Amino acid sequence: MRELPKQFEDRMKSLLGEEFEAYFSELQNPPVRAFRVNTDKISLEEFERINIFSGEKIPYVENGYYLDYEKIGNHPYHHAGLIYMQEPAAMAPAECLDINPDWCVLDMCAAPGGKSTQLKNKLGENGVLVSNEIIPARCKILTGNIERLGLKNCVVTCMDTERLSKTFENTFDLVMVDAPCSGEGMFRKEEVAITEWSESNVQMCSVRQSEILENAVRAVKSGGYIVYATCTFSLEENEMVIDAFLKNHPEFEIAKANERVIAATADGIRFDGCECENIHFARRFYPHKAKGEGQFMAVLHHKGEWMNSDFARAKEQKAAKEVTLFLEETLTDYNKDYVSLYNGNPIYYNNRIFVPDGKAFCCGVTIGEIRKNYILPHHQFFMALGDKFKRKINLSADSEEIKKYLRGEEFETTAENGWAVVMVDGVSLGGAKVSNGRAKNHYPKGLRMR
Repeated sequence: MRELPKQFEDRMKSLLGEEFEAYFSELQNPPVRAFRVNTDKISLEEFERINIFSGEKIPYVENGYYLDYEKIGNHPYHHAGLIYMQEPAAMAPAECLDINPDWCVLDMCAAPGGKSTQLKNKLGENGVLVSNEIIPARCKILTGNIERLGLKNCVVTCMDTERLSKTFENTFDLVMVDAPCSGEGMFRKEEVAITEWSESNVQMCSVRQSEILENAVRAVKSGGYIVYATCTFSLEENEMVIDAFLKNHPEFEIAKANERVIAATADGIRFDGCECENIHFARRFYPHKAKGEGQFMAVLHHKGEWMNSDFARAKEQKAAKEVTLFLEETLTDYNKDYVSLYNGNPIYYNNRIFVPDGKAFCCGVTIGEIRKNYILPHHQFFMALGDKFKRKINLSADSEEIKKYLRGEEFETTAENGWAVVMVDGVSLGGAKVSNGRAKNHYPKGLRMR
């Protein structure tokens, strides 16, 4: 690993004291790799029957595993969105509190989508996730990961957090603020963070984090929660941000994290001038304490009376007749109330949070593109609703047909003519148009293996 900046070392020695040597020694070891099982697509029991990636579970994440496998991104299970690669410490913030499956959740700084997809796995059919990313290029990556995992009732927005909070005021049961930071906790994993580190950058990040946290207040409903997280160690970006926030917002309190997270982390640090009596409720994830990189997290609870999550729904735009006929011909069943239009395209979305046209990068599951008298289905439609398809082509992960499909080639099939979902070991992988015993490939060109 690249040599650490002298000022950073001095700061860490001040924070860790005699533990600094253990921390520094751990940084010389390779980063720990991990993944989560996408429980929107497969149960943990079913996954265990086909698990080839690891046997060691992450103690504070029910569906998390440490990774012991090379080139996982090329495996059909990864293409099918069965798993999501994620640094283990980064999984801790979403585990800090128990999430009700009916909640509406906002991830304010979501790309590439690790915490968002983790949060969505905790929501049911009535829950809604809004994932926001301010940078358009990163927003496309976020959208791609939500699509690959086949997640329903997700909205992806591309806004600054001030505009976002005005758009969805007093809406969310939980707001995740995974704030941009100086990245001190990622030095072992991303050496560019070392070259970019400076004390002035730490101060700049602290100001930006406080601004984002202020915007989160407007978006969370009465009685709701904010989880503030960074992947850095500095007091200025962590405990000092929380202490200042609580001074300005007496309607909030810092709450305890779940015991399973507490067991893997250290207490928040009291600093000179700190007024928050329970700052130790905040959690610090250190690489020498548990497997993973650096992480800070704090649960902030709005002390007001819990507000019901029923929202006024604007009049929906009904999809064209061609869409209904396509769905009835393709699926075994679906909720007709979920079918509407967004930005002129047919979508499948429960509309619990109404999203005006033009406000979102994407809204719900894109069914497809309306052509002249027919529907050209979108890849997201196959990934999210594949389990409801009438025509299913189920292939094993090591079959020649899977290899052909991922390369974009046609293959022979006994399925009936029409649109079919291609599955790997029972999990949707993409779509195909069956015609006279041939499955014509509709796996997106940008995702195909070379």
